[in-house]
Amino acid sequence: MIEGLQPYAEYKESGLPWLATIPGHWRTARNGNLFQQRNETQHPDLPILEVSLRTGVRVREFGASGRKQVMADASKYKRAARGDVAYNMMRMWQGAVGVAPIDGLVSPAYVVARPFPGTVARYYTSLFRNGVYMGEIDAASRGIVKDRNRLYWDQFKQMRSLVPPPDEQAAIVRFLDHANRKIDGFIRAKRKLIALLGEQKQAIIHLAVTRGRDPNVSLKPSGIPWLGDIPKHWEVLRLKSLGTKFGSGVTPRGGASVYQESGIPLLRSQNVHNGELRLDKVARIAPRIHASMSGTQVKPGDVLLNITGASIGRVCAVPQTLLEANVNQHVCIIRPISKRCEADYIAMFLATNAAQNAIYIAQNGSSREGMAVSEVKTLPIVLPPLDEQREIGLKVRAETQSLDTAITRTVREIALMQEYRARLTVDIVTGKLDVREAAGFGQ
Repeated sequence: MIEGLQPYAEYKESGLPWLATIPGHWRTARNGNLFQQRNETQHPDLPILEVSLRTGVRVREFGASGRKQVMADASKYKRAARGDVAYNMMRMWQGAVGVAPIDGLVSPAYVVARPFPGTVARYYTSLFRNGVYMGEIDAASRGIVKDRNRLYWDQFKQMRSLVPPPDEQAAIVRFLDHANRKIDGFIRAKRKLIALLGEQKQAIIHLAVTRGRDPNVSLKPSGIPWLGDIPKHWEVLRLKSLGTKFGSGVTPRGGASVYQESGIPLLRSQNVHNGELRLDKVARIAPRIHASMSGTQVKPGDVLLNITGASIGRVCAVPQTLLEANVNQHVCIIRPISKRCEADYIAMFLATNAAQNAIYIAQNGSSREGMAVSEVKTLPIVLPPLDEQREIGLKVRAETQSLDTAITRTVREIALMQEYRARLTVDIVTGKLDVREAAGFGQ
């Protein structure tokens, strides 16, 4: 059904700078002719809505204290009726737009647009999330710096949009719903496969770091309830006895405004993953800033552990190829004593489910997951002799190589499917592909 889509029979010039041609029976119009701004307040009993970049408009969830705080100022919130389009003025250029699922209240920082008859709101939210259209939104937004830009109603209403016939707008929505269900099913299956492969890898690593290379080795109680027995000749230590340095960094003064295209990598929690350091989206800072942060400079062979946020516990060794880097406050540097332990072994042990459970217990963040550097030092670790650590590392890499390959391939398949979804949506909402027959046109 998706594979058989074809272009329309006739096209014409769109007259829009961001789109060359449109189907011959489509037209364009200013958004002010498709929507009317809704500016209603004084509805304090309605639920609070928010706009998510991923899921559009949804009902906001609060804890008891949060709800009381927000509702105290509900008189300033705007009513969004079911079916209205709502967007975040400061994040519209990123796709923060959606359709209200129920009557509710949105922040004064949102714009509420009531669709006129013949305007299918969900078609337009798909159009507005189109990357090319978001470029036009960005150009129309006003502010001192990009992160503060706002798309006000006066600018939004002047922007021109595509106008397929109303029944065709509805057909496009139906088809996209169908396509998204198929794509979501594919992605769910692939993520389930990744989880299963990850469990297999975890089992291999756990056995290696609790039993070593000899399955018949004599054992002793580790004294750690969640770990069980370990080989008799291994030690049970606290992490602090194996490192010459423990510490986390800071965000440079100026935050993201000082990041640049080239320079010294500033490693953040999103760069640290179990078993690998990902630098594809790394922030970079000037050498002078790096030099001013001398206390948190990273060396090859360090171990990096995320200590705050949702990714707490992710851990990896710094490769020998990374000669210079720094970290922010969300990442802890552990510098192993090279004569006693291997960075790869420490990272491998800390990534096991058992050690991750210890990290979970140690964290002390009340409103956000968090772990102090002092608590990192007290984490228990079992330590084989140095030569056995190296042998364990070689054994684990050999036994998990095929799993890593399969995981990498599956992650890439998910990324390709997400790219396909984005391209398909753009082609459909801009009229490059005709979905009328596939969507049951006229139903």
